[in-house]
Amino acid sequence: MPFWIIASVFAAFMQNLRFILQRQLKVTTLSTGGATWARFAFAVPFVALALVAYKTVSGQGWPSIGSGYLQYIVAGALAQMLATACVVALFARRNFYVGITLKKSEVILTALVGFVVLGEAVSAPVLLAIAVGFAGVLALSDPPQETGLPWTARVFNSASGYGLASGLLFGVSAVCYRGATLALEGGDAPLRAAFALLAATIVQTLVLGLYLASRERGEIMRVLASWRISGLTGLTSMLGSLGWFTAFALQTAAYVKAVGQIELVFTFLFSAFWLREKTSRNEVIGIALILISICLVFWAAWPG
Repeated sequence: MPFWIIASVFAAFMQNLRFILQRQLKVTTLSTGGATWARFAFAVPFVALALVAYKTVSGQGWPSIGSGYLQYIVAGALAQMLATACVVALFARRNFYVGITLKKSEVILTALVGFVVLGEAVSAPVLLAIAVGFAGVLALSDPPQETGLPWTARVFNSASGYGLASGLLFGVSAVCYRGATLALEGGDAPLRAAFALLAATIVQTLVLGLYLASRERGEIMRVLASWRISGLTGLTSMLGSLGWFTAFALQTAAYVKAVGQIELVFTFLFSAFWLREKTSRNEVIGIALILISICLVFWAAWPG
């Protein structure tokens, strides 16, 4: 099995754990910004340690920075930061399983962004998947406890907005991170992945930290006070991001995100057996449509 597939599956599993921890922070202790910052701030020391340890053990030199690297890092870091905030905010509006499923529009949007930014072609099956996936997102965006609303309010609401925004932003970050790893010269895929990840995580920690210090006074101290859960959030964030970055260094973003849809299986298991959450009929229909779209993308992206 290609290593990028193993890295993608591992990343999806760790990402699912991280979202569960962030959900706990959001609903019990922190604001959306605080729960998002916890992921980045507590990941920095873990990423730095992993980078130095791997470089020492492997005996490789530092990779050199090529053209476009810094632009890709900054754009990817900001997009991922905003996408994470959208997902955390979404948890307050829909249950955990549906929140992650709405986020999964990223697999479709990544293919589109990859075509625009990196010139990755979008095949006919992927175009079909876009249509099927969009129908699923519309079904999922229907608020289950708000009856008697006009169809415009039932389709265009905060839940669908946050879900689609997070998908688009995660797609942008995935393509930019792949561009960043390709812009690094020298070193193997894990080293380049860790190098780029550390730079992106530092940017995210500084930018969002400055925002919290100026707009949400006291939130940084609340994040630090929640160090037990926040520390685990940072650890799972580091592990998951290393998996994504390594996969991006080896394969196109659309392929990686297609394999990464296995996160839906992990999410369903956590939602059903741990969180004891229920889904409505519309949600089941929406999830089924998105799963069909994922299968179409996976089939189209699988190499010859």
